[in-house]
Amino acid sequence: MIPQLVTIGWRRGGGGRWRRMHVPVLPVLVVLSPLLLPAVLGGLIACLVFDVSPAGALRGAGRLVWALPGTRFEIEQGDMGVLVNVR
Repeated sequence: MIPQLVTIGWRRGGGGRWRRMHVPVLPVLVVLSPLLLPAVLGGLIACLVFDVSPAGALRGAGRLVWALPGTRFEIEQGDMGVLVNVR
C-alpha cells in the first residue's frame, strides 16, 4: 500500500510549540505527475551509466515505497525539532 498522508511537524527555538502540516500524498502525486517521464528517463540513464539493472532498481524503489507507511522520523537538536510521520 502506498502512503496516504505525511505529517510534518517542526518546533522553533525558545521552547515554542509544535506546528504540524498534513500533506495528502495522492493529490501531490497528481500535481507532480508531469515530472514522472523525465524522472524515469533520468533514472534509466543513471542505471546505464552506473551499470545497474533497471529492473532491480525499480524493484528496490517499489520496496522502499511499500515500506514507508508507519515510518516516524524525528530529529531534535537544542531548542529546535523536526518530525516526519508517514501513514
